[in-house]
Amino acid sequence: MKRRTFAKAVAAATVSTAFSAACSSGVGTGPTGPTSLGTTNDINPQPRANIRDGGNLRLAITAYPSNWNVQSSDGNEGESADLIRWMMPRAFKSDAAGALTVDTDYFTDVKMTGTNPQQVVYTINPKAVWSDGTPITWEDLAATWQALNGKDKRFLIAITNGFDRVEKVERGVDDRQAVLTFSTPYADWRGQFSGNSILFPKSVTGTPDAFNHSLADNITATAGPYIVQSTDRTQGRIVLARNPKWWGAPPKLDTVTYSVLDQSTWAAAVQNNELDAARLSNINDVLLIRRTPAVALRHAPANMWRWLTFNGAPGSILADSALRVAICKAINRQAIADATQRGLTAHPRVLNNHIFIEGQQGYQDNSAPVAYDPAAAAKQLDAIGWKLQGDVRVKDGRQLIIRDVMYNDPTWVQIAKMIQQDLTEVGAKLTIDTRPGLDFFSRVIIPGDFDVSQYILMGDVFVYSSIPQEFGLYPNDVQGNFGRIGSPELNALIDETLTELDPAKAIQLANQVDRQIFAEGHSLPLTQDPGNWATRTTLANIGAPGLASYDYTSIGFVK
Repeated sequence: MKRRTFAKAVAAATVSTAFSAACSSGVGTGPTGPTSLGTTNDINPQPRANIRDGGNLRLAITAYPSNWNVQSSDGNEGESADLIRWMMPRAFKSDAAGALTVDTDYFTDVKMTGTNPQQVVYTINPKAVWSDGTPITWEDLAATWQALNGKDKRFLIAITNGFDRVEKVERGVDDRQAVLTFSTPYADWRGQFSGNSILFPKSVTGTPDAFNHSLADNITATAGPYIVQSTDRTQGRIVLARNPKWWGAPPKLDTVTYSVLDQSTWAAAVQNNELDAARLSNINDVLLIRRTPAVALRHAPANMWRWLTFNGAPGSILADSALRVAICKAINRQAIADATQRGLTAHPRVLNNHIFIEGQQGYQDNSAPVAYDPAAAAKQLDAIGWKLQGDVRVKDGRQLIIRDVMYNDPTWVQIAKMIQQDLTEVGAKLTIDTRPGLDFFSRVIIPGDFDVSQYILMGDVFVYSSIPQEFGLYPNDVQGNFGRIGSPELNALIDETLTELDPAKAIQLANQVDRQIFAEGHSLPLTQDPGNWATRTTLANIGAPGLASYDYTSIGFVK
């Protein structure tokens, strides 16, 4: 089971790489990982006994967090979530196959005790405390529910994550137990304190002002093996250190240093011994790492994918669903996959599902409504009144000119130029509008300053909770549906999916949702990320994780 966080991802995030070509020469360690998601990962797994105590792990991030509260609308960024997972509680952890177990560092037990009504009991580890020494109690869970249930619109949330279905959160046998009672069943209940609705202290989630603003500049109380030791927004540096109040297995590293760097420099920074691990962004990066001594090229398909999202808000040029579907039919996604993934696999493939990714239980091809067919696209454009005048179509005096807005990344521009050519053949024009990565989502995507946009979505092992976030259309509650596209019928089907507690039936319903998403021309998935990482050969228990979560206490350098 998987739930996508729909963190707005890294604006400068990973680019598909021609992987096998990089294996042909060089002195570095070649790729060792799997070729399909959901099997294993590639992290140089080592027992704790083999890891030396101490050391500083050097990582990169493309921008300083906009808001350390990743549950807030302006903080819901994938890189920020990756950063704070070193420091925050979670209810469940997952292995490489996506199988879930309770994370007993934080909860000694989490179980669903009833279905009518649905009830889930969280028993908190009696040793668990926030970094200021305050015990983690049921009140912290209750405050998260109150913040994310959507009732108080002053909380600027990114996702409800099923808390809108929770009727009440009560104290259990003592302060270390919380009992959640649902008014409506919720399929992804395991992800409520494990995915992107990370458990924060009630001091952060207790009031709208604290939720929206208290973590705007830095994070306060945390509860993981590491805490923030120092931050420097000007220099672009964040240093994590061991949490002296941590009650679990002692973390191996002394410190973890994040440096703000443009992703185009990450591979070179690894080669120059300025970083210890980095996600790779293109074929040149892979070739560079392949030639770098004492650096391993690690590979496991990532739970990330490229897509196009359309702006269907009233008044936008793509407000008509039929027009969006016609545009989708004109785009040769297979050519895009071939260009960006050639060499990675013998047969580069497009991603044909919005809910599940390939290699995951539930994945099936639902893309028939937008199958590549330029002739059908042109015919549909004629039928809905977009008539060709010269080299561009016109309707009601408006030319069919679509503005494609993206982070200024070479691969995104390459993809945009391919789409531009495809659309020219059916009488539509595409203009390419590149923007800097700084505040890309808060300034461009969230306000809807695009006709079509390209960015990357990130997922985790919990599937369903972000379906309404990304594809539901709710008045005055955009969440992650930045294109403002949807329908009451789709909302109802999404609700039915999230209510289904039978896993097999939930998968069937989710695929019905996906077929409707394609039929509405909501968005167009492109390719799944191959998941290439560079790590020092001495670095263990980190790299290409696949569906697995990291054990942050065991990451370190081998003896």
